[in-house]
Amino acid sequence: MDNNNWLQQILMLGLGTTTLVADRVREVSEQWVKEGKIDSDQAKSFVDDLMGQMKLDPANFEAQMQRTIRNTMQDLGVPRQAEMDELRGRIDRLERQVRELENKLWK
Repeated sequence: MDNNNWLQQILMLGLGTTTLVADRVREVSEQWVKEGKIDSDQAKSFVDDLMGQMKLDPANFEAQMQRTIRNTMQDLGVPRQAEMDELRGRIDRLERQVRELENKLWK
């Protein structure tokens, strides 16, 4: 997911020009095709959609990009932060329960 993270950081920080973003989006989509995560038609559609969004409404592009990245990551099975936080909480509770049971057994 390093490619996704790098792309998201560029877009959210506003560091990339349209050309830089377009090049990076193409690189990421090509990598996904090589990894078998999407097919070449999906990659082309992904790049075309993003570039079209940038040109139509640049002020709203960041919000659209966040939605696109979030949807793509969801399609790839990447858990959301809220899901990770919930799982961490559950693990913490289970670890605490295990420690309490161990302490009862040793007394």
